[in-house]
Amino acid sequence: MTRRQGLVVAAAAMAAPFVQAQAQQVLRFAWWGGAARHGATLKAIAAFQAQNPGVRIKAEYMGFGGYLERLTAQIAGGSEPDVMQINWAWMAMFSKRGNGFTDLQPYAPLLALDQFSADDIAMGRVMGKLNALPVSYTARVLLWNTATFQRAGLSLPRTWEELFAAGAVFKNKLGDRYYPLDGELYDMMLLAQAWVHQKHGTPYLDPTPLAPGQAPRVAMSLEAARDWVATYRRLVDGHTATSLPLRASLGGAEKPTEQQQDWVLGHWAGNYTWDSVIGLRAGNLKPPQALALGEFPTLPGAKNSGLFGRPTLMYAVGRNSKQPEVAARFINYLLTSPEAALILGRTRGAPSARTPLKVLIDGNLLPPLELQAHRQIQALKAAGRIDLPAPLFEHARLHKFMREVFETVAYGKSNDTDAARRLVEEGGSLLRRIR
Repeated sequence: MTRRQGLVVAAAAMAAPFVQAQAQQVLRFAWWGGAARHGATLKAIAAFQAQNPGVRIKAEYMGFGGYLERLTAQIAGGSEPDVMQINWAWMAMFSKRGNGFTDLQPYAPLLALDQFSADDIAMGRVMGKLNALPVSYTARVLLWNTATFQRAGLSLPRTWEELFAAGAVFKNKLGDRYYPLDGELYDMMLLAQAWVHQKHGTPYLDPTPLAPGQAPRVAMSLEAARDWVATYRRLVDGHTATSLPLRASLGGAEKPTEQQQDWVLGHWAGNYTWDSVIGLRAGNLKPPQALALGEFPTLPGAKNSGLFGRPTLMYAVGRNSKQPEVAARFINYLLTSPEAALILGRTRGAPSARTPLKVLIDGNLLPPLELQAHRQIQALKAAGRIDLPAPLFEHARLHKFMREVFETVAYGKSNDTDAARRLVEEGGSLLRRIR
């Protein structure tokens, strides 16, 4: 071999790793969460890469604060990740006509869609296009501290009237600091909306999927909206639920329940919250305090529970992804693989896909109270008693507007009629502007 030939061979050998690296398929995957979710997700990524040697997943993760802002800028600039964890409501922000994300339907052969119910898949469709798939489903449940109710001499509330009546008993028997129920303003808005949905047969927004060119609309009449405000006021004025001013005086109106000293001590004996945070609520209660799942109160003759439920999280593929097939395979692994189920556990809630859910149940990896809540929710879903809410209900601008209206009620700056009128008239105008 001549010296020239030797140099050519050496150069080729040096270039080989570079060529191999260039040929490697790299996917960007973005999510938010805490330490447990981050650690489990990185392990799942490593397992997927071990099974797919030609693929590398570039992890982009952070806490929730700032995630939406960063993703918004990336999507606006066409530099969004290949695979991204999103909130269900964000589809209404980023994909109003169904073209904000890659349509996953053409990649159905790579996705085990039979692992999901028809309702699960419908949650990810926008204008007929499959924009995302749900990781899990969550809904609101009532949790009760059995020890405090025993001290008050009350059984756990099963009806609306028992719930409303408990406030006066707690105040008279245990004292002003004791409340049957705690929750942030949004929690109480949702609980009051459930009562209105049961009575009037409709939530705040029309949940019917929009047809092309159709505008979203407020479904509540003025009478129903007044009942919504009045029910919220009844919860607070009757000492049934902690008020917004009280929570604000204790370190922040949106301070999580489990961080409230009155919850830890058992002064606040209940919570209306997502089933996915049961572990947080129960984690700092010391015996004899213990949480029990409550029955969801229902008015006689109500056709719908009014229970608020939606996908916990969803996975979507970026519209500009150059490797949608690989992205679809990766999503399918995260959502439906038994191996991934064991790695990820409950870090994103109880899985929507059937096989991973069975893996967790069979392995006793879902705590009893969380499994009980999951089964309560699924039973209501199966009976057709939970409607999927309108995605725009959790749109950031509408959410801010609703909170502002109820804040005026909470601080005595608005009466029921004026607040109801704003919810119907101004809410409708805002919806049209958003759309």
